[in-house]
Amino acid sequence: MMPSRTNLATGIPSSKVKYSRLSTDDGYIDLQFKKSPPKIPYKAIALATVLFLIGAFLIIIGSLLLAGYISKGGADRAVPVLIIGILVFLPGFYHLRIAYYASKGYRGYSYDDIPDFDD
Repeated sequence: MMPSRTNLATGIPSSKVKYSRLSTDDGYIDLQFKKSPPKIPYKAIALATVLFLIGAFLIIIGSLLLAGYISKGGADRAVPVLIIGILVFLPGFYHLRIAYYASKGYRGYSYDDIPDFDD
């Protein structure tokens, strides 16, 4: 004769354990999975626009200085203006691109990727 199985946690034989049906409710409600509408960071987009425009302006001025159309100063004046222009242009372009793609609804882009200054 085989020994009866026992529940190791309580020591009760398995033939005396009462089972109940699991609940079909998973404890979640649909409202907790709804996303709120995206908050558009207007200040950050305005700053990115200003950086983009100032950077583009400095790149144009630096290029004209380097080509000799504005003054005959040469590369000693043009290179710093070009470097500053590029350093200002790149973050502005990057954040404007994210804002544009987020506004058009491209996958992988959202306004959450742009730093917000309202915190």
